[in-house]
Amino acid sequence: MLRVFAVLAVAAVLGVAVLLGSLWLEHRTAVELPALTGRFAVGRAVYDWRDERTRELLVWIWYPSSAGPSAAADDYLPPRLRAEVERARPPLISRFLTRDLSKVRIHSTRNPDVSPLQQSFPVVILRAGASAEVWNYSALAEDLASHGYVVVGFDTPYRTGLVVFPDGRVFRRSPDNDPERWSAREREHRASALLDAWTADAAFVLDRLERLNTTDADRFRGRLDMTRVGIFGHSFGGAAAAQFCREDPRCRAGVDVDGALHGRVIEAGIDRPFLFLLSDHGGESDPESLGILANIQSVYGRLPANGRLRVVINGANHFTFTDDGALLKSRLLRGVLRLFGKLRIGGRRQLEVTSYCLHTFFDAYLKEADGSPIRIASPRYPELRAME
Repeated sequence: MLRVFAVLAVAAVLGVAVLLGSLWLEHRTAVELPALTGRFAVGRAVYDWRDERTRELLVWIWYPSSAGPSAAADDYLPPRLRAEVERARPPLISRFLTRDLSKVRIHSTRNPDVSPLQQSFPVVILRAGASAEVWNYSALAEDLASHGYVVVGFDTPYRTGLVVFPDGRVFRRSPDNDPERWSAREREHRASALLDAWTADAAFVLDRLERLNTTDADRFRGRLDMTRVGIFGHSFGGAAAAQFCREDPRCRAGVDVDGALHGRVIEAGIDRPFLFLLSDHGGESDPESLGILANIQSVYGRLPANGRLRVVINGANHFTFTDDGALLKSRLLRGVLRLFGKLRIGGRRQLEVTSYCLHTFFDAYLKEADGSPIRIASPRYPELRAME
């Protein structure tokens, strides 16, 4: 009996060692964001924008660029930001369950000129989920830019999880802006107040883009089509996209990527083209989940008949619309999640399907805009399920 226990103990130790070793090797392996599906090369620029009051935003812009195929791609994250992100992560997550951020390869080049292939390009605002940083959505932003869009995301001090400005200043989200700390009784009131702040930030960004387009000596002067503006957001960012599309007349079309609705839009509805792109909630029957889906159904039912879509990605998970689910999480961990039914579609595949939906929708309502309803179903993406 003692020999059996000894053998089992040695086997367990060896198993843990092999597991940690494989996770460490995977952590150190280079990985590339999904390939671009559009015809444009992509550039990326980062700005520090502030107004005369107290607002200051870190703004990320992905755009069609003039860079040639030999141009060197930028770092996934600027070094100062990368160091702060890695410092903030627990050691187990930082060293074993995620990728080394310095090994993540992107397709964007740093600050190239805007592509000369078109006179101007539509603008799409990107809103990250809850405390997530906008760089977590680089794969979606890059691909949409490759289809001829200027994609503009931004992080806000004290509301975003971690913001590192180019001059080295570091800001973290305050407890008041953390939905996980809110009680059920105060959640809706706080969410509505936070949404007001988020939509005001988006309006400020559009104001600055208009200035960038007309008066600033900048690469974007005259290259932004501010008559064709859209917005998409994930999770709480999706709720912000819905409210912004309701309240700002500059928004011509919007997408909520798996976000529960909050605020005035639930009662007021949306009067312009809008897409609800959802993960697979088929197994959810608790009152909170049913309430979320009922709110989405209510708003969806009042959308313009020729400009509404509600689409489910079968097998998709709420947390894998970001770069994390597709690229940074351990392959072994994803296998465990699949085993327990928490992840039934590959992360890269989920991003591929999501990117297709985004550019197809915005092509219809920001580029073609002939008033005809679109069919987003495709034999290339059998995971898509349109709902009425």
